[in-house]
Amino acid sequence: MNCRKHIGRAVTVAAAGAAALACGTAGADVVVPLPGAEKVQTLSDGTVVTVRLVGESVTISPSLGGTPLHRNAWVSGSAQVEVAGAGDRPGGKLIPGYTVGCQVDISGGGVEGGVEGGLNWSNGQNVRPNVGAESGGALSLGPGQTRSFYLMDVEVPDDFGNEDHKPVNRFRGNTGSVTWADSTIALSGCAGYAQARAFIRVEIETATVASHLTVWGAPFSLG
Repeated sequence: MNCRKHIGRAVTVAAAGAAALACGTAGADVVVPLPGAEKVQTLSDGTVVTVRLVGESVTISPSLGGTPLHRNAWVSGSAQVEVAGAGDRPGGKLIPGYTVGCQVDISGGGVEGGVEGGLNWSNGQNVRPNVGAESGGALSLGPGQTRSFYLMDVEVPDDFGNEDHKPVNRFRGNTGSVTWADSTIALSGCAGYAQARAFIRVEIETATVASHLTVWGAPFSLG
């Protein structure tokens, strides 16, 4: 029986848990809605940037590897940006992704300035990813390690016309968005508790200012 087909994405956490129990212990997926996030920032030229993470949820699945060292989840959500008061031809980039940690508390509020360059961020507990962000949600982590990955892999030509890949969605005008559904987080090697959280990096360009900001979603357990 595929319980995933029988648990709606709009159920509450309690209802999702009850539905999973009704399906039995084997093969039961649990859908957990997440609160999302919003951040408003005024740039030096008066441009007001609003970034939202909406419609976020995670489907927690039993391990495909069949051991406590394996976790599997599917994440969904939408990143949205609105730019107001920017004058002519605003635009920018949306770069969504997730940070995953093994036996590490990634809920600290001090990551507000994060996702700089190679995603080297730290919070009050000096938590740092052991590598920069990469594409793909198949991760292997040991205790105390974190890793970040990008959701997007967009093929674009480089300066010489050769194929290149970027984790960004470029937009022109006052709005932009990226929506993802059932993107996989497959974690192996973590014997303890595991957490993940979404991030949205936004780079804004106006006639006079180039700036960036990062919005973090709520941490959630991978088991």
